[in-house]
Amino acid sequence: MKKILFVCLVVMLTVTTGAFAASKGFPTRNITNVVVWGAGGGTDTCNRIISAEMANILGVNINVINKTGGVAGSVGMNYAYSQPHDGYTLCGLSESNVTAGVQGGWDKNFDVWDAFIVGGSPDVISVTPDTPYKTLKDLIEAAKKDPKGIKAAASGAGSIHHLNLLAVENGSGAAFNFIPYKGSAPAQNAAMTGEVSVVVTSLAEQQQLLRGGKLRALGMLIPDSFEVEGLGAIPSAFDAYPGLSKYLPISQAIGFAVPADTPAEAKSVLVDAFKKAMATEKVKSWAKENYYLLSGKTGAESKAVFDALQSNFAWTLWDLKAATVDPASLGIPKP
Repeated sequence: MKKILFVCLVVMLTVTTGAFAASKGFPTRNITNVVVWGAGGGTDTCNRIISAEMANILGVNINVINKTGGVAGSVGMNYAYSQPHDGYTLCGLSESNVTAGVQGGWDKNFDVWDAFIVGGSPDVISVTPDTPYKTLKDLIEAAKKDPKGIKAAASGAGSIHHLNLLAVENGSGAAFNFIPYKGSAPAQNAAMTGEVSVVVTSLAEQQQLLRGGKLRALGMLIPDSFEVEGLGAIPSAFDAYPGLSKYLPISQAIGFAVPADTPAEAKSVLVDAFKKAMATEKVKSWAKENYYLLSGKTGAESKAVFDALQSNFAWTLWDLKAATVDPASLGIPKP
Protein backbone atom coordinates (compact mmCIF):
# COMPACT_ATOMS: atom_id res chain seq x y z
CA MET A 1 0.00 0.00 0.00
CA LYS A 2 2.82 2.38 0.93
CA LYS A 3 4.60 1.61 -2.35
CA ILE A 4 1.47 2.46 -4.37
CA LEU A 5 1.01 5.75 -2.48
CA PHE A 6 4.67 6.65 -3.07
CA VAL A 7 4.40 5.97 -6.82
CA CYS A 8 1.23 8.06 -7.02
CA LEU A 9 2.92 10.91 -5.16
CA VAL A 10 5.91 10.85 -7.53
CA VAL A 11 3.60 10.90 -10.56
CA MET A 12 1.60 13.81 -9.10
CA LEU A 13 4.76 15.80 -8.36
CA THR A 14 6.14 15.14 -11.83
CA VAL A 15 2.94 16.26 -13.51
CA THR A 16 2.66 19.30 -11.25
CA THR A 17 6.29 20.32 -11.84
CA GLY A 18 5.92 19.90 -15.58
CA ALA A 19 2.72 21.93 -15.61
CA PHE A 20 4.41 24.66 -13.56
CA ALA A 21 7.40 24.79 -15.91
CA ALA A 22 5.09 24.95 -18.92
CA SER A 23 3.04 27.72 -17.39
CA LYS A 24 6.11 29.60 -16.21
CA GLY A 25 7.61 29.99 -19.68
CA PHE A 26 11.01 31.65 -19.95
CA PRO A 27 13.27 30.97 -18.10
CA THR A 28 12.96 27.29 -17.26
CA ARG A 29 16.68 26.73 -16.67
CA ASN A 30 19.80 28.61 -15.64
CA ILE A 31 21.18 31.55 -17.62
CA THR A 32 24.84 32.26 -18.43
CA ASN A 33 26.31 35.75 -18.46
CA VAL A 34 29.52 35.86 -20.54
CA VAL A 35 31.54 38.87 -19.38
CA VAL A 36 34.06 39.93 -22.02
CA TRP A 37 36.45 41.64 -19.58
CA GLY A 38 38.48 40.17 -16.72
CA ALA A 39 37.29 39.12 -13.28
CA GLY A 40 37.35 41.88 -10.69
CA GLY A 41 37.11 44.74 -13.18
CA GLY A 42 34.32 47.29 -13.38
CA THR A 43 32.28 45.46 -16.01
CA ASP A 44 32.68 42.13 -14.20
CA THR A 45 31.69 43.52 -10.81
CA CYS A 46 28.72 45.39 -12.26
CA ASN A 47 27.45 42.27 -14.04
CA ARG A 48 27.83 40.07 -10.95
CA ILE A 49 25.79 42.54 -8.89
CA ILE A 50 22.93 42.88 -11.41
CA SER A 51 22.96 39.16 -12.29
CA ALA A 52 22.58 38.15 -8.65
CA GLU A 53 19.60 40.47 -8.18
CA MET A 54 17.97 39.34 -11.42
CA ALA A 55 18.46 35.69 -10.45
CA ASN A 56 16.47 36.29 -7.27
CA ILE A 57 13.63 37.71 -9.34
CA LEU A 58 13.69 35.11 -12.12
CA GLY A 59 14.01 32.10 -9.81
CA VAL A 60 16.96 30.61 -11.73
CA ASN A 61 20.71 30.99 -11.41
CA ILE A 62 22.60 33.41 -13.63
CA ASN A 63 26.12 32.00 -13.86
CA VAL A 64 28.72 34.67 -14.63
CA ILE A 65 31.80 33.55 -16.55
CA ASN A 66 34.68 35.52 -18.07
CA LYS A 67 35.89 35.11 -21.65
CA THR A 68 38.57 37.68 -22.35
CA GLY A 69 40.94 38.36 -25.21
CA GLY A 70 40.92 39.56 -28.77
CA VAL A 71 40.41 43.25 -29.46
CA ALA A 72 37.88 45.29 -27.51
CA GLY A 73 36.41 42.16 -25.93
CA SER A 74 35.90 40.42 -29.26
CA VAL A 75 36.55 36.87 -27.98
CA GLY A 76 33.77 37.06 -25.41
CA MET A 77 31.39 38.83 -27.77
CA ASN A 78 31.90 36.31 -30.56
CA TYR A 79 31.42 33.42 -28.13
CA ALA A 80 28.22 34.84 -26.63
CA TYR A 81 26.80 35.66 -30.07
CA SER A 82 27.55 32.13 -31.33
CA GLN A 83 25.28 30.61 -28.68
CA PRO A 84 21.56 30.06 -29.38
CA HIS A 85 19.69 33.37 -29.46
CA ASP A 86 17.14 32.24 -26.90
CA GLY A 87 17.76 34.53 -23.93
CA TYR A 88 19.78 31.98 -21.98
CA THR A 89 23.13 33.61 -22.85
CA LEU A 90 23.82 37.21 -21.87
CA CYS A 91 26.93 39.14 -22.88
CA GLY A 92 28.41 41.31 -20.13
CA LEU A 93 30.01 44.31 -21.81
CA SER A 94 30.73 48.01 -21.78
CA GLU A 95 30.94 51.00 -24.11
CA SER A 96 34.50 50.01 -25.09
CA ASN A 97 33.19 47.00 -27.03
CA VAL A 98 31.80 49.23 -29.77
CA THR A 99 35.32 49.53 -31.23
CA ALA A 100 35.72 45.76 -31.82
CA GLY A 101 34.38 46.10 -35.37
CA VAL A 102 36.76 48.79 -36.61
CA GLN A 103 39.65 47.03 -34.88
CA GLY A 104 39.04 43.84 -36.82
CA GLY A 105 37.79 41.57 -34.06
CA TRP A 106 34.08 41.71 -34.88
CA ASP A 107 32.53 41.70 -38.36
CA LYS A 108 29.17 43.24 -37.46
CA ASN A 109 27.62 46.55 -36.55
CA PHE A 110 27.04 46.74 -32.78
CA ASP A 111 23.30 47.07 -33.41
CA VAL A 112 22.99 43.28 -33.61
CA TRP A 113 22.78 43.50 -29.80
CA ASP A 114 19.99 44.73 -27.54
CA ALA A 115 21.68 46.30 -24.54
CA PHE A 116 20.69 46.65 -20.88
CA ILE A 117 22.64 49.56 -19.37
CA VAL A 118 23.27 49.46 -15.63
CA GLY A 119 25.28 52.68 -15.67
CA GLY A 120 28.83 53.89 -15.24
CA SER A 121 31.13 56.15 -13.32
CA PRO A 122 31.50 59.68 -14.73
CA ASP A 123 34.87 60.97 -15.90
CA VAL A 124 36.80 63.60 -13.99
CA ILE A 125 39.72 65.76 -15.16
CA SER A 126 42.45 65.96 -12.53
CA VAL A 127 46.00 67.20 -12.12
CA THR A 128 48.96 66.27 -9.94
CA PRO A 129 49.14 68.27 -6.70
CA ASP A 130 52.50 69.84 -7.60
CA THR A 131 51.05 71.70 -10.59
CA PRO A 132 50.00 75.35 -10.21
CA TYR A 133 46.48 74.66 -11.49
CA LYS A 134 43.97 75.08 -8.69
CA THR A 135 40.87 75.32 -10.89
CA LEU A 136 39.83 74.06 -14.28
CA LYS A 137 40.04 77.59 -15.63
CA ASP A 138 43.69 77.79 -14.50
CA LEU A 139 44.47 74.64 -16.46
CA ILE A 140 42.51 75.51 -19.60
CA GLU A 141 43.91 79.02 -19.88
CA ALA A 142 47.45 77.68 -19.43
CA ALA A 143 46.83 75.12 -22.17
CA LYS A 144 45.56 77.85 -24.48
CA LYS A 145 48.70 79.92 -23.93
CA ASP A 146 50.97 76.92 -24.50
CA PRO A 147 49.21 74.62 -27.05
CA LYS A 148 50.40 71.01 -26.75
CA GLY A 149 52.76 72.07 -23.97
CA ILE A 150 50.87 70.34 -21.14
CA LYS A 151 51.01 66.54 -21.16
CA ALA A 152 47.73 64.72 -20.51
CA ALA A 153 46.90 61.03 -20.15
CA ALA A 154 43.49 59.50 -20.78
CA SER A 155 44.00 55.76 -21.24
CA GLY A 156 44.43 54.56 -24.85
CA ALA A 157 43.70 56.36 -28.12
CA GLY A 158 39.99 56.13 -28.88
CA SER A 159 39.02 55.13 -25.33
CA ILE A 160 36.10 56.83 -23.62
CA HIS A 161 38.56 58.81 -21.51
CA HIS A 162 40.43 59.99 -24.62
CA LEU A 163 37.13 61.04 -26.19
CA ASN A 164 36.33 63.02 -23.07
CA LEU A 165 39.71 64.77 -23.28
CA LEU A 166 39.07 65.60 -26.94
CA ALA A 167 35.66 66.97 -25.96
CA VAL A 168 37.28 69.21 -23.33
CA GLU A 169 39.63 70.53 -25.99
CA ASN A 170 36.84 71.12 -28.51
CA GLY A 171 34.55 72.76 -25.97
CA SER A 172 37.14 75.02 -24.35
CA GLY A 173 39.65 75.81 -27.10
CA ALA A 174 42.54 74.22 -25.20
CA ALA A 175 45.10 71.88 -26.79
CA PHE A 176 46.88 69.24 -24.70
CA ASN A 177 49.77 66.94 -25.57
CA PHE A 178 47.93 63.61 -25.35
CA ILE A 179 50.07 60.68 -24.22
CA PRO A 180 48.28 57.30 -24.68
CA TYR A 181 48.58 54.47 -22.16
CA LYS A 182 47.22 50.92 -22.15
CA GLY A 183 44.60 51.57 -19.51
CA SER A 184 43.35 53.85 -16.76
CA ALA A 185 45.71 52.51 -14.09
CA PRO A 186 48.87 53.15 -16.17
CA ALA A 187 47.55 56.59 -17.09
CA GLN A 188 47.00 57.48 -13.44
CA ASN A 189 50.41 56.07 -12.49
CA ALA A 190 51.97 58.27 -15.17
CA ALA A 191 50.43 61.31 -13.50
CA MET A 192 51.74 60.30 -10.09
CA THR A 193 55.28 59.73 -11.42
CA GLY A 194 55.35 63.07 -13.20
CA GLU A 195 55.23 61.75 -16.78
CA VAL A 196 52.06 63.79 -17.33
CA SER A 197 50.37 66.64 -15.47
CA VAL A 198 46.74 65.94 -16.38
CA VAL A 199 44.70 62.74 -16.32
CA VAL A 200 41.14 61.95 -17.40
CA THR A 201 39.64 58.70 -16.08
CA SER A 202 36.50 57.76 -14.18
CA LEU A 203 35.73 58.93 -10.66
CA ALA A 204 35.46 55.29 -9.54
CA GLU A 205 39.04 54.76 -10.71
CA GLN A 206 40.40 57.99 -9.24
CA GLN A 207 38.53 58.11 -5.94
CA GLN A 208 41.24 56.62 -3.73
CA LEU A 209 43.98 58.74 -5.34
CA LEU A 210 41.89 61.87 -4.86
CA ARG A 211 41.19 61.11 -1.21
CA GLY A 212 44.86 60.25 -0.65
CA GLY A 213 46.00 63.57 -2.10
CA LYS A 214 47.77 61.93 -5.04
CA LEU A 215 45.59 63.78 -7.55
CA ARG A 216 43.57 67.01 -7.45
CA ALA A 217 40.15 66.97 -9.13
CA LEU A 218 39.34 70.08 -11.18
CA GLY A 219 36.05 69.21 -12.82
CA MET A 220 33.46 66.53 -13.48
CA LEU A 221 32.81 65.98 -17.20
CA ILE A 222 29.05 65.85 -16.65
CA PRO A 223 26.55 68.72 -16.24
CA ASP A 224 26.35 68.41 -12.44
CA SER A 225 28.79 68.55 -9.56
CA PHE A 226 29.50 65.30 -7.72
CA GLU A 227 29.78 64.78 -3.98
CA VAL A 228 32.73 62.63 -2.89
CA GLU A 229 33.15 61.47 0.68
CA GLY A 230 36.06 63.24 2.31
CA LEU A 231 36.47 65.73 -0.54
CA GLY A 232 33.15 67.51 -0.79
CA ALA A 233 31.66 68.48 -4.13
CA ILE A 234 33.73 68.36 -7.30
CA PRO A 235 32.37 71.10 -9.58
CA SER A 236 31.08 70.42 -13.08
CA ALA A 237 33.42 71.49 -15.88
CA PHE A 238 30.33 72.93 -17.55
CA ASP A 239 30.22 75.69 -14.91
CA ALA A 240 33.39 77.33 -16.21
CA TYR A 241 32.97 76.31 -19.86
CA PRO A 242 29.31 76.06 -20.91
CA GLY A 243 30.46 75.28 -24.46
CA LEU A 244 31.31 71.78 -23.29
CA SER A 245 27.61 70.92 -23.46
CA LYS A 246 27.96 70.66 -27.24
CA TYR A 247 30.38 67.75 -26.84
CA LEU A 248 29.66 66.27 -23.42
CA PRO A 249 28.71 64.18 -21.57
CA ILE A 250 30.21 61.01 -23.06
CA SER A 251 29.46 58.48 -20.36
CA GLN A 252 30.29 54.87 -19.63
CA ALA A 253 27.61 52.35 -20.52
CA ILE A 254 28.24 49.17 -18.55
CA GLY A 255 25.77 46.28 -18.50
CA PHE A 256 24.91 43.32 -20.66
CA ALA A 257 23.26 42.52 -23.98
CA VAL A 258 21.35 39.82 -25.82
CA PRO A 259 21.20 39.33 -29.59
CA ALA A 260 18.59 41.63 -31.11
CA ASP A 261 16.74 38.67 -32.62
CA THR A 262 16.18 37.01 -29.24
CA PRO A 263 12.49 36.02 -28.91
CA ALA A 264 10.31 38.89 -27.71
CA GLU A 265 8.92 36.84 -24.82
CA ALA A 266 12.39 36.17 -23.40
CA LYS A 267 13.46 39.79 -23.84
CA SER A 268 10.30 41.02 -22.13
CA VAL A 269 10.97 38.82 -19.11
CA LEU A 270 14.60 39.94 -18.95
CA VAL A 271 13.61 43.61 -19.18
CA ASP A 272 11.11 43.20 -16.35
CA ALA A 273 13.66 41.44 -14.13
CA PHE A 274 16.31 44.02 -15.00
CA LYS A 275 14.06 46.96 -14.09
CA LYS A 276 13.14 45.33 -10.77
CA ALA A 277 16.79 44.52 -10.02
CA MET A 278 17.83 48.10 -10.75
CA ALA A 279 15.33 49.28 -8.15
CA THR A 280 16.72 47.09 -5.35
CA GLU A 281 18.58 48.60 -2.41
CA LYS A 282 21.53 46.29 -3.12
CA VAL A 283 22.12 47.83 -6.54
CA LYS A 284 21.47 51.39 -5.34
CA SER A 285 23.85 51.11 -2.39
CA TRP A 286 26.54 49.49 -4.55
CA ALA A 287 26.28 52.35 -7.05
CA LYS A 288 26.52 54.98 -4.33
CA GLU A 289 29.52 53.36 -2.67
CA ASN A 290 31.36 53.02 -5.97
CA TYR A 291 30.45 56.41 -7.50
CA TYR A 292 28.32 55.01 -10.31
CA LEU A 293 25.43 56.81 -11.93
CA LEU A 294 22.65 54.33 -12.60
CA SER A 295 20.94 54.25 -15.98
CA GLY A 296 18.47 51.38 -16.39
CA LYS A 297 18.02 52.01 -20.12
CA THR A 298 16.83 49.20 -22.39
CA GLY A 299 15.29 48.89 -25.85
CA ALA A 300 15.25 52.00 -28.04
CA GLU A 301 16.84 54.13 -25.31
CA SER A 302 19.88 51.90 -24.88
CA LYS A 303 20.17 51.46 -28.65
CA ALA A 304 20.40 55.23 -29.08
CA VAL A 305 23.17 55.37 -26.47
CA PHE A 306 25.24 52.62 -28.08
CA ASP A 307 24.62 53.91 -31.61
CA ALA A 308 26.06 57.28 -30.58
CA LEU A 309 28.99 55.68 -28.75
CA GLN A 310 29.82 53.41 -31.69
CA SER A 311 29.70 56.28 -34.15
CA ASN A 312 31.86 58.51 -31.96
CA PHE A 313 34.42 55.87 -30.99
CA ALA A 314 34.72 54.22 -34.42
CA TRP A 315 35.21 57.38 -36.44
CA THR A 316 37.59 58.87 -33.86
CA LEU A 317 39.79 55.77 -34.14
CA TRP A 318 39.56 55.90 -37.94
CA ASP A 319 40.57 59.57 -38.02
CA LEU A 320 43.46 58.81 -35.65
CA LYS A 321 44.53 55.99 -38.03
CA ALA A 322 44.13 53.59 -35.11
CA ALA A 323 41.42 51.47 -36.80
CA THR A 324 41.95 48.67 -39.32
CA VAL A 325 38.40 48.58 -40.72
CA ASP A 326 36.58 51.51 -42.33
CA PRO A 327 33.52 52.29 -40.15
CA ALA A 328 31.49 52.95 -43.32
CA SER A 329 31.96 49.31 -44.37
CA LEU A 330 30.12 48.26 -41.19
CA GLY A 331 27.33 50.75 -41.77
CA ILE A 332 28.45 53.01 -38.93
CA PRO A 333 27.38 56.61 -39.64
CA LYS A 334 29.64 59.55 -38.92
CA PRO A 335 28.80 61.42 -35.69
